[in-house]
Amino acid sequence: MTAIRLSTIRVEKPWGRHNLWPGFANPGPDQKPVGEIWYDAPAGYDAELMVKYLFTSERLSIQVHPDDASAQASGNARGKDEAWVILAAEPDATIALGTTRPVSRDELRAAAEDGSIETLMHWQNVKAGDVIYSPAGVVHAIGPGLTLIEVQQNLDLTYRLYDYGRPRELHLDDGIAVSNPVPFIWHDQTRTISTGRKILTEGGKFVIEGWSEARDYSAVAGWFIPVAGAGTIDGVPWRAGECWMVDEAGASISLDVDANALFTYTGAEPRVE
Repeated sequence: MTAIRLSTIRVEKPWGRHNLWPGFANPGPDQKPVGEIWYDAPAGYDAELMVKYLFTSERLSIQVHPDDASAQASGNARGKDEAWVILAAEPDATIALGTTRPVSRDELRAAAEDGSIETLMHWQNVKAGDVIYSPAGVVHAIGPGLTLIEVQQNLDLTYRLYDYGRPRELHLDDGIAVSNPVPFIWHDQTRTISTGRKILTEGGKFVIEGWSEARDYSAVAGWFIPVAGAGTIDGVPWRAGECWMVDEAGASISLDVDANALFTYTGAEPRVE
């Protein structure tokens, strides 16, 4: 079998929620809020990408991630580009992407220390259906009222620059060193390549496709993320809320009527099959 269902990890976060997304059990009122769902690859796999769901009720920390060169210089396998596919957004939901103007690293550090970084960030509105690719080095923060799928290079390393007074560690020296504090230009990269199949983002470390047509797909090696509906993968039923890793090309994935899913794989260019 070429497809492996990944195990699910629920991660409690102070900014998480008690109402999640169809396919996930809500935490009880006496339990801590869940902010993330992670999908864990089997032992022995050095997965290049990682997939998460995020559920936000407060602003996440203002943070930044290292690129490949910076991460490898500190002993890591890779850096951390990431992308967000917005599933649901409350009115006026925002994500901070880049700064409102170019600033020096010294000015960025001073703003992080005195809290003025909140107003230095460019908070832009987002809505369901938006897809944003955020390269390493972009200073960013996800706002409240969002449900999204995050695809990222598989590196569990975040440098927090500012956390609104929460009692969590900051990483100013490392974070400022890898930051590119300039305005972020967001381009909609979505394009249709066939009926029911779209490229959502390309040109970075990975490609994300969106699938919505009821048919069979022949998958390349990558990650299959069913969002809604039903179907099969290599003849085995899948359900929304799961994540499957396809470890070699040729897996057969079917989507029934009203199903939709994401498929992501490494590389800058689409591999159409």
